[in-house]
Amino acid sequence: MFPTLIGTVVIAGLVGYVGEKTGFTRNGYLPSIIICIGGAFLFYFVRLMFGIGFGSPGLNAIASSVGALIIVPTHWRRGGR
Repeated sequence: MFPTLIGTVVIAGLVGYVGEKTGFTRNGYLPSIIICIGGAFLFYFVRLMFGIGFGSPGLNAIASSVGALIIVPTHWRRGGR
């Protein structure tokens, strides 16, 4: 269980970095990585508690990280500019 959790964090961090590098988001590198890791943690624990997921932990981490980047658009919350 612990290696899966560490792998989830690493994959989520990479998705956050790639999302910012490619211009998918404009949050900044650190906020995007934090958003992705938070979404991946949430989905990881939901999968542990309820068994909901896509099968492989890596695919779960990627899907939850991209979902968190789509749901939490912090670049629109900067003073309405």
